[in-house]
Amino acid sequence: MDDRQVLLGRIVGVFGVDGWVKLHSFTEPRENIFRYRPWTLRGPAGESMVAAPQGRTQGKGVVVRLDGVGDRDAAAALVGTEVWVPRATLPKPRKGEYYWADLEGLAVRTAEGVNLGRVSHLFATGANDVMVVQGERERLIPFVQGLQVVKVDLDAGLIEVDWDPAF
Repeated sequence: MDDRQVLLGRIVGVFGVDGWVKLHSFTEPRENIFRYRPWTLRGPAGESMVAAPQGRTQGKGVVVRLDGVGDRDAAAALVGTEVWVPRATLPKPRKGEYYWADLEGLAVRTAEGVNLGRVSHLFATGANDVMVVQGERERLIPFVQGLQVVKVDLDAGLIEVDWDPAF
């Protein structure tokens, strides 16, 4: 059983005076965040479960009404809170596609067999995603399949890359 949690969003502000919050959704499209339940909210006040969040798109973002949050002050206290969901609730990725959560922690090795470390995390840039690989030092390796990324083997826990170990 896969009991991992995946970060899907973050509360970034308040919306109105009745306790609604603005949510930055990491899903594509952004309203898909409502498909995955339950939510685990992790923030300064601790951790809580939200079984059926109610919300909608609003402008370029998403707004959400959470049970027990009835005014602007209560909503403001949630800014910075993260929205996590069980990894098992996400759909299976298509061939050649990966969830970042599935790549984090994998070993990274060059095509010549030099171990570079493990994927700490990934981040998006305008051009492509980038793997942060922690080993004897930190490396930033573009996650471009067919160029820098030669092979991803989730079962073996390994990413093979075409990368100069000296870089």
